[in-house]
Amino acid sequence: MIGRIAGRIEYRAADHVLIDVRGVGYLVYCSDRTLSALPGAGEHTALFTDLQVREDLLQLFGFTTLVEKEWHRLLTSVQGVGARASLAILGTLGPDGVSRAIALGDWNAVKAAKGVGPKIAQRVVLDLKDKAPAVMAMGGTAASVTAADRSEVIEAATPASVSPAPAQNPSAQAEALSALGNLGYAPGDAAGAVAEAAGAEPGVETPDLIRAALKLLAPKG
Repeated sequence: MIGRIAGRIEYRAADHVLIDVRGVGYLVYCSDRTLSALPGAGEHTALFTDLQVREDLLQLFGFTTLVEKEWHRLLTSVQGVGARASLAILGTLGPDGVSRAIALGDWNAVKAAKGVGPKIAQRVVLDLKDKAPAVMAMGGTAASVTAADRSEVIEAATPASVSPAPAQNPSAQAEALSALGNLGYAPGDAAGAVAEAAGAEPGVETPDLIRAALKLLAPKG
C-alpha cells in the first residue's frame, strides 16, 4: 500500500498531478481544494495517498492531511459513493465542513458537491454519523504535509514515519469532544453540539466551545 508520496510536480491537470519520485512518475488524483494548495510545476511537494485497486485499474488519490485521507476512506465506504464523489465532497466542504455536516445531519451541505444527489447525501450522513466524532478528534494530532516533507521519497504513512506538523494551538473541537465524552455524553450528541457551537463561533477557544456545547445539550423547556 502506498500511503505517502513525495517528489517533484512534473505537471498539473484539472483533476490530478504527475509527481516524479526518483525518476518514476505517479499520477495522483486530488480534490479541487487540495490542488489549489499545491505548488506549481517543477516544485516539490508531498501528499498522503490512498490506493484504489480494481481488476483493470490502479489509482492514487492524494490528500494534504491524514484527517482528509481518513474522511475519504470513510466516504468511499458508503454505498454509492465512489472516489470521485468523495473528492467532490471534500473539495466542496473540506474536512472540517464534512465533519460539521455529518455531525449536524446536514445532508443539504453534502448535496452541494457536484454529482452528489439527495439520496446519496442522506445516506452519507446516516451511515457516518456515529463515526464523525472519532475523525473530528483527530484534528489536534493528525499529521499534515509541511515544507520539511518535500524530499523525493515514497513511504507508508504510519505514526512512526510521519511526524505531525507543529500546531500553533491544539484543536478546540477535539478537546471539547473529549471533555463532553468524559462528562458522559454520547459521541453522536457531543459531536453535533460541538459542530454547531464551532460553526456559530469560528475560532472559539476550548473553554468557550465546551460551554456553548453544554448549553446546546442542556434539556429544553
